[in-house]
Amino acid sequence: MTSINGYPRRPSVRAGEAIQLHIATSAPQFRVDFYRWGTTPRHAGHVEWPGRAAAPGAFDRDWQWPAYEFLVPPDWRSGVYIAVLSTESSSSMPPMDAREARILLVITPSAPSGCRVLYKIPTFTYQAYNTAGGGSLYSASHVTTHRPGGGVGGPVKGLPDPYDATSPRQTFAHWDAPFIAWMEENGIESDFCTDLDLHEGRHLNDGYRLLVSAGHDEYWTTDTRRNVTAFRDAGGNVANFGANTCWWRVNVEPDGSGLSCAKFPPGAPAGIDPDSSYGCPDHWWESDPENALLGVSYRNGGGHWNGSREPLGFTVTDGNHWIFSGTGLKTGDVLGREAALVGYECDGAAYELDAAGRPRPTGQDGTPKDFEILGIAPLPSDWNFAAREPMISPRAATLGLYTAAGAGTVFTAATTDWARLLTTDPQVASITRNIIARLS
Repeated sequence: MTSINGYPRRPSVRAGEAIQLHIATSAPQFRVDFYRWGTTPRHAGHVEWPGRAAAPGAFDRDWQWPAYEFLVPPDWRSGVYIAVLSTESSSSMPPMDAREARILLVITPSAPSGCRVLYKIPTFTYQAYNTAGGGSLYSASHVTTHRPGGGVGGPVKGLPDPYDATSPRQTFAHWDAPFIAWMEENGIESDFCTDLDLHEGRHLNDGYRLLVSAGHDEYWTTDTRRNVTAFRDAGGNVANFGANTCWWRVNVEPDGSGLSCAKFPPGAPAGIDPDSSYGCPDHWWESDPENALLGVSYRNGGGHWNGSREPLGFTVTDGNHWIFSGTGLKTGDVLGREAALVGYECDGAAYELDAAGRPRPTGQDGTPKDFEILGIAPLPSDWNFAAREPMISPRAATLGLYTAAGAGTVFTAATTDWARLLTTDPQVASITRNIIARLS
């Protein structure tokens, strides 16, 4: 089969507007089929174009592949769309996840839709782990977004997940796809955007009550964080069903064409682990701890497991809290231990035990003092820890929430693998449903 691959000029586009797709193939003609992701992929349309060949580029420079303009129909619903590229006709449903011949697109509403939930797709994190062209933000300080990959259609840094080897961790298919499918199956309507959209100040002022993120949303720009904080301060709610969130500060080119991240201290020797280093210019926690927005940080959690890990779950600290309604969980019960819910990365807050033996945040790490720790998972001493600084409290993953004064509520699940258990653990599903129903 003749090879074909491509990438979008930008990862999102409003319904009714045109987007440029850059595609290279030696075939005389090719076809692009668009599928909207949900409980099952739904075919939305197709287009055929003449093929043009182009050579692969480097990871840090625009590949400048041939451009094709596609006008998104105005009636396309907001959602995540997979563009499947093919040079031969086929009547069977193609797999949505692949390391080539796929393009990820997010269709945003053409106007405020009245929907209450906005789901954030972490394209910056997808691109950070994308190794198309021979590099990523784990081997260099700058990458281009104008290359194949970025969620689907490109090679990815990292080893397979032993708990779900069907897709690489740092891709759309691994955490976001099952979470979105679960939402649709449960009748939860949502509009969609990318972190680039939020960086540019789009959508958060369009009447949404709840911003949702899931899985691994690791790379945030200053403007993305500022705009999400303003959304919270204006009464908007945030539900973070993931971990290692907002760990690295990333800088984006004005046109969205490239990402930069200064991970290493000046003069650092080659081969050091930046997660466990100090003086890293773009560590959020070293300059403006992400705890202030999210309540937690990877700094007080850990993970980065390439193999299996000791099964850990969250010990419930207040079974009467509304998030546990209908779960059957009581104070002292453990959520998700058998399926290793905590990991592969998890976030925590510095805490101490009160007179009743319940964990309370100390606030020493920037966590709001009214953050309620509703589930806690103390981490074993052999856990892979980040940011090894003088211990200000025991290390633990801390599930919980807080409500900012006169503003919105922020919930964190504090583990990347929350989405993995949605379809298999009724208690995880019930908590998720409670959070979204209450905060939206």
